[in-house]
Amino acid sequence: MVIRGKDVILAVHFHKQRSGVKDTQNANSVGVVQAQTLKLNLPEGGYRLEKGGILPEIVVTYERCGKITPENDNVIFICHALTGDAHVAGIRPGETEPSGWWENMIGPGRGVDTNVYQVICANILGGCQGTTGPSSIDPRTGKPYGSAFPKMTVRDIVDVHRMLLRQLGINRVVAVMGGSFGGMQTLDWVIRHSEEVDKALIIASAARLSSQSLAFDIVGRNAIVEDPKWNGGDYYGQSEQPDSGLASARKLAHITYLSQQLMEDKFGREKRPEWVQEAQKTPGFQKKMEHGFHTYFQIESYLQYQGAKFIQRFDANSYLHITLAMDEYDAAEAYGGLENAFHNVTSRILVASLSGDWLFAPEQSEELVYALLREKKRVSYCRLYAPAGHDAFLTHITELKQVVNAFLPPIPPAKQREIEADKDAPHGYRQWQVRHYQQVLDFIKPGSRVVDLGCGNGSLLNILRQRLGCVGYGVDFNIDHVIAALVTGCDVVMGDLDEGLDIIPDNSVDTVVLSETLQTIRKPRSLLERTLQIARETVVSFPNFACWNVRSYLFFIGRMPMSKQLPLQWYDTPNIHLFTWKDFSALCQKERLKILQLHAVARGWIERILCFFGMKNLGASRMIVRLTKEKGKE
Repeated sequence: MVIRGKDVILAVHFHKQRSGVKDTQNANSVGVVQAQTLKLNLPEGGYRLEKGGILPEIVVTYERCGKITPENDNVIFICHALTGDAHVAGIRPGETEPSGWWENMIGPGRGVDTNVYQVICANILGGCQGTTGPSSIDPRTGKPYGSAFPKMTVRDIVDVHRMLLRQLGINRVVAVMGGSFGGMQTLDWVIRHSEEVDKALIIASAARLSSQSLAFDIVGRNAIVEDPKWNGGDYYGQSEQPDSGLASARKLAHITYLSQQLMEDKFGREKRPEWVQEAQKTPGFQKKMEHGFHTYFQIESYLQYQGAKFIQRFDANSYLHITLAMDEYDAAEAYGGLENAFHNVTSRILVASLSGDWLFAPEQSEELVYALLREKKRVSYCRLYAPAGHDAFLTHITELKQVVNAFLPPIPPAKQREIEADKDAPHGYRQWQVRHYQQVLDFIKPGSRVVDLGCGNGSLLNILRQRLGCVGYGVDFNIDHVIAALVTGCDVVMGDLDEGLDIIPDNSVDTVVLSETLQTIRKPRSLLERTLQIARETVVSFPNFACWNVRSYLFFIGRMPMSKQLPLQWYDTPNIHLFTWKDFSALCQKERLKILQLHAVARGWIERILCFFGMKNLGASRMIVRLTKEKGKE
C-alpha cells in the first residue's frame, strides 16, 4: 500500500489520536453485540476433516463489531486463542459493562478501529460456545457427540472460518489477526490462502509449540482423561462431570500464561491471612489442610480460583480436541521447512512477540520473521517489552495496541485504492528530505532490495519506495520509530544493531544503508562486516568531524560544537564515535573494503573550495560512501 501526501499526514494524525485515547470501560465500547449462529452449507455427505472424520453438519456462532461497507471490503477477522470465544469486544445483551476478551484492542479509536473496520470473530470448530463441538448434538443419533466427535486440525478450524466468511458474502479480508493459538490459525490461513488476506497479524505465537509447551499440554490432557468421571468422553447427561481433571488442566496451563517475574511480584510466598486465621481459631482446620496436602500460599488459592472459574464455562472434551490440534500443528514439518511454507505468501505480515513470554518465546517469532525475510516477503516485527508473560497480549497492551493501530491505517479501503490510483498525488515526504538524501539515492539502483539500518521514522525508506521503486525494510530498536515507520506503510523489523542482526538472513538484499547511524554504534567495525554479509554493497553516510568548521570551533571556543550532525550537548548526545573521513578510509583499507563511490558533502563556499582542491577531510561536513568487499575477502 502506498499512502501519499496529505493522506499520510492524516494517517499519522489519526494514529496519534487513536493511540492516545483513554480506554474507559464504556466510553469507546462497540456497544451491544449480539451473537449470531449460522449453519454452513456443506457438501453432500457432510464435511470431511483432514484426518478423515466426517461432520454431517456444522453450526458456527460468531459476532460482528462495526459497520461493513457496501462493498464488503473492510472486514478484519479475529482468530481467538485456545479457550476463547466469539465475544471479542462489546456488551452482551442484558449486561451493563463491556466483557469482550480483547476489549481494549477492539473498538472506536483503538488498535483495531471499528469506526473504519468491521471485526468478525467466531467460536472455533470443536469449541463449546455455540460452534459445533463434542458437546453438540450429533444429528445422526440425536445425542451429544462425546467420544464420537472426530479428531480435527488447525486446517479444519481455518477452513470453517473461511466457509463462514464466504457464506456471509466476504471473499477477501483486510486482515486476519490472532494471538497465541489464534496466531497459529492466522499463520495457517496466510500460508494456504494468502490471496484472500491483505494483511496478517501474528501475535505471541509460533509455527509450532516447543517441547516444554507440549509437555504442559500432555500432562493437562492426562489429568482430564484420568478423571474417572470423564467416562471415555461420554459424560454428557451424567450428574457429575470431569471437573477435577479439567480444573487441574487449567491450573497447569495458567502457570504458563504468567511469567516468573509477575508471579513473584503478585504472589511471592505470601499466605492467605484468612486461612491462617481460620487455622488458629478452628479446631481441625490445620489437620484438614495437611491431610489434603494443601498449603496456605496465595498462589494455591489463585490457581484454585482459576480452575473453579474455568469449569463453569468450558467443556473437557473441547479442551482435549483443541489442545491436541494445537500440539500437532507444525508449519515447518508440513511444508518441509518454513521457507517452503512461505513461498507463495503475498500478504503483508506483522509479527509481534512479548519479552516475558516463555510459552511462545520471542525466538519462535523471530524464526518466522527470518524465514519470511529469506523468502523476500513483506514482514514487520516488534519485540515488545512485556514482563507479565504470555497473557500480556490480552492484559498489558498499550504498546501492542499502538503497533496494531499503525499497521492498520485509519483510511477506509475504498479511499486507500483511490489514493493509490492517483499517480499525480503528492508523496508522503517533504522535498527537503529528498534533498537531504539525494546523494544516498544516487548510490542505490532503482528497483533494488534495500534494508535501512537505523531507519528512524522510515522517511528514507518511504522515498526509496516511491521514487526509485525499491523494496525492503528498515531496522530500528526504538518502538516509537517502529510505529512511525509502520504508519507510513513501511516494513520495519525491531532489532538492536549492536546485537549482530542474526534475524536478517545473509545475502537477502542488494544494498544495506547506514544513514547517519554508524557513529552511534558500539562496535561499528563489526556492524560494517555484518552489512556485507547481508548484502554485496553498503551505503554509509556519516558526519566528518575533521571538517574545518569543527576544527575552528574547537580551536577558538575550546568546546565540542553543536550542528545538524551533532545537535546535542556532549553529555546528551547518543553519538559514541567521533571519527573523520581519514579514520573511515583507514578502517576500509585495514578491513579490505573497496570504496566504489564517494561523495563529500560541502555545504558552504569554504567547504566547496576545500573539496575542489582535494582536501575532503578538511572541507566536507558529511561523507557518503558506497563500498563492498575486495575480491579474496568474499
